[in-house]
Amino acid sequence: MLTGDHPETAQAIAKEIGIIPRNLGVLPQSVAQSVVLKATDFDRLTDAEIDALEELPLVIARCAPETKTRMIEALRRRDAFMAMTGDGVNDAPSLSRADVGIAMGSGSDVAKSAAKIVLTDDKFNSIVAAIREGRRMFDNIQKFVLHLLSSNVGEVILLIAGLGFRDRSGYSVFPISPLEILWINMLTSSFPAFGLGREKASAEVMRKPPHDKRRGVFTDQILVDMMVYGVLMGTCTLMTFVIVVYGANGGRLGVDCNRAYSESCVPVFRARAAVFAELTWLILLSAWEFKNIRRSLFRLNPDDPRRFPLFGDLYENRFLFWAVTIGGISVFPVVYIPVLNTKVFKHTGISWEWAVVVGMTLVYVAGMELWKLAKRTWDILDDHAVVRGHWAQGSVEGRRFRRSMSMGSLRSWRSWGRADSKAKSNTNLSSMSG
Repeated sequence: MLTGDHPETAQAIAKEIGIIPRNLGVLPQSVAQSVVLKATDFDRLTDAEIDALEELPLVIARCAPETKTRMIEALRRRDAFMAMTGDGVNDAPSLSRADVGIAMGSGSDVAKSAAKIVLTDDKFNSIVAAIREGRRMFDNIQKFVLHLLSSNVGEVILLIAGLGFRDRSGYSVFPISPLEILWINMLTSSFPAFGLGREKASAEVMRKPPHDKRRGVFTDQILVDMMVYGVLMGTCTLMTFVIVVYGANGGRLGVDCNRAYSESCVPVFRARAAVFAELTWLILLSAWEFKNIRRSLFRLNPDDPRRFPLFGDLYENRFLFWAVTIGGISVFPVVYIPVLNTKVFKHTGISWEWAVVVGMTLVYVAGMELWKLAKRTWDILDDHAVVRGHWAQGSVEGRRFRRSMSMGSLRSWRSWGRADSKAKSNTNLSSMSG
């Protein structure tokens, strides 16, 4: 909070709204000494001295416009992402320098012209609502992209590897027919992808630091996940084809099985049906898994008190739920309707192969859960990692300090006062007010 008010007034307000804890004694001494400063003391420091502080001051009183811009530059040197709120003419320089300048609708025209966002209702809750909705949309775009691209990677692996299966005529035998691929991509997987775009904001959406705007949608996590899940999907479907054709039928690939059905092509047609059913189910189940790309499907919300919240979490997005359910059931008529299966889709009905399909589906789900567990356990590929000072939110020292204070659900000392005043949202903003 950067304000022109008296230091005592500023400190009292900061405690009331949760910018600083009510009892400064709970902070390390070096942090407590600089948590509230007068502008004259802050301006007296050189840039090097400011950068050497364990934590930047959370409250600066008697501010001039130059003080606010110096604080913005100090935050920028610490790789912080800043939102500045203000309403006066003297706030205009800092509003324009911040990453996001937010002016009050009742403020001066100069402030509103310098800001990127104008709050027409003058309510700070609107900032929180806008951030929540923006993060929800961004997350859903990532889920949508990950769902489509990972399935494409799996299909490409399956088709390229399938070029190695050659019949007696020397022609490659497709492990899945072109029309099956079109059916999966156009009908089966499209609706779950649309459903992911309708996902609600996750329970942790407001606990994350801001996104790095330079990275965009294709973060390291999305790219690596796309390859991991795609390779896993391609491997499982390829193994299914191999088990049915080579394990149970001695490697009989028939003659010209890409064009027409014949008795010699029965093993290939049964293997294609198994691969088709399995690939469909893997793509559909991955849509449920992508409801959260780091947390387990079986506990999407870590604060949920229910012992087994899986069904409730899945049914929360009813469009996605029915898209996956109906898509999974649609496999059976496509596999078993006479003539349609052999003449159009180039596969035939199956029996014991369903055990392979179900088994490989469970292997795929287990692989996804293990990969998510590895990401959480070793804290790898976290798109929201952020550099902070020694005692800031997210640092090792800060986590140890909070655990030692046994504050329960209070997530950082910056939020203690917020919890005291029963506020519900953690905005993760480096917010400043004139």
